[in-house]
Amino acid sequence: MKLRVLAALAVFFIRLLRLTWRVRVAGPAPPADRRAIFCFWHGRQAGLLAYPLRRETVVMTSLSRDGALQSRIMRALGFAVVRGSSSRAGAAGLKGLVDAVRAGADAALAVDGPRGPAFRAKNGAAHAALKTEAVLLPMAVRASSHWRFARSWDDYRLPKPFAEILVERGRAIEPQGSVAEITGALEQAMKDLEEKT
Repeated sequence: MKLRVLAALAVFFIRLLRLTWRVRVAGPAPPADRRAIFCFWHGRQAGLLAYPLRRETVVMTSLSRDGALQSRIMRALGFAVVRGSSSRAGAAGLKGLVDAVRAGADAALAVDGPRGPAFRAKNGAAHAALKTEAVLLPMAVRASSHWRFARSWDDYRLPKPFAEILVERGRAIEPQGSVAEITGALEQAMKDLEEKT
């Protein structure tokens, strides 16, 4: 089946699901006058598709066929997209994300990389924050009911119809210190949020 048809079906399904979800957002909002890089773990991103965007938001998808499908889906859902990953053309992908944030966009990034290990933050978000002076905003998602894809490396979870979804935001992390220090602070903040939700 062509990517265009698969993407259209996926977008229809996601929009239908979103209409049924009851979403609550908790935790401090990022500063209104600052660009933000919204940080989440792989496998938890589906519930964030119901999170209200405050401005243009850029995401990064891989250069694989799956990434091409994801790109079509995310653009149809209102996101800007750059292509790349930490394993293939990562520098180009990160540069595109940085350029978009410098131009005024927010960004959303799965911080444990395209292949894991799960729940271990990679350095990309810290690099992007240092280059753009954007704050990092840790996020966690909990759904009252979800489908769990336990065989996926990221333990992917898709909220079921009519699920109650809690999006928990952590305190914004300033891009101060070394990449390692920022990444460590981000990983700990996200693990703390995951335990809360």
